[in-house]
Amino acid sequence: MRVLVTGLSTYWGGRVAQALERRSDVDVVVGVDTRDPRTQLERTEFVRTDSSHSILARIVRATQVDTIVHTHLVVDSTRATSRTLHEINVIGTMNLLAAASAAGSPVRKVVLKSSGLVYGANKADPYFFREDMLRTGPARTPVERSLLEVEAFVRDFAEDNPHVNVSLLRFANVLGVDIDTPFTAALRQPVVPEILGFDPRLQFVHEDDVVDALMYAINNEIPGVYNVGADGNLPWSEVCAILGKRRVALPFVLTNIAAEPARIFRLWDLPPEAMALLRFGRTIDNSRFKRAGFRYGYTTPTAVEAFAQALRLASTIGDGRPSYRYEREVEDFFRHSPAVVRDPA
Repeated sequence: MRVLVTGLSTYWGGRVAQALERRSDVDVVVGVDTRDPRTQLERTEFVRTDSSHSILARIVRATQVDTIVHTHLVVDSTRATSRTLHEINVIGTMNLLAAASAAGSPVRKVVLKSSGLVYGANKADPYFFREDMLRTGPARTPVERSLLEVEAFVRDFAEDNPHVNVSLLRFANVLGVDIDTPFTAALRQPVVPEILGFDPRLQFVHEDDVVDALMYAINNEIPGVYNVGADGNLPWSEVCAILGKRRVALPFVLTNIAAEPARIFRLWDLPPEAMALLRFGRTIDNSRFKRAGFRYGYTTPTAVEAFAQALRLASTIGDGRPSYRYEREVEDFFRHSPAVVRDPA
């Protein structure tokens, strides 16, 4: 396999590249991003570039990659402006798919990491969403609108390129000690928000299951759209109880305004789509992906328990893991210098 990973500087891009490096049948891993990688990699070739079509097309043609893993979708509206969201999610994906479908393209598989945000969160929602269901209300936030546009491009690409195996994975909210999301950031605080009169049922997926799910789609021929969320769900009050967090109630009207002091003091900064989840919750049906052969390592309750244990451990002994900083000259030395003694294995 020859694989191109987008968003190499993101947590997911780095984790997927690490997993690919461990496989003996993967000959080449190329990662692209505008920022330096934050994960130490052994043989992934990093190309610092934006998502312009001309550059991506040249990389695909020059490296002859047969697989593209697109992890570079922004799913947190607190991380980017509306314009940046559109440029990264919509324009970036459009250019990537155009490069993959160019005449003579070697690409035969595309795996895209999307989000359950495409379903929204509304009082008229079903108990769970299947892949063929539509959201019950209009998209109200830029990140939701951009993800819906992205999925429309992916559907068109799959129809126009039947020779390419296209797998689109919609993930539930992720929990893990190493990943930083609006919910993990809020749950690390001593006090977490709730909305007065609401106790929604939430579904999570453990960070390790996210990487395993992406790798499963890379390793297997499973075209189509798949929900990826752990079995079960929990009321928000029970999630907070497992983590030992006190809750502060926000009014159900003008919720975002009421939450502004917490944002100012950096207690938590939940985007509008997360605040909607704290009203109505959301559960996605994971049965299709399980029928395709994927097996989860965690349920929603055990993912919450694992997160709670990790937080307790960190508070007791601290987080002493060294941070990694990418430096091209250092990486080139370790990879190419004849002075470095290579492992014979």
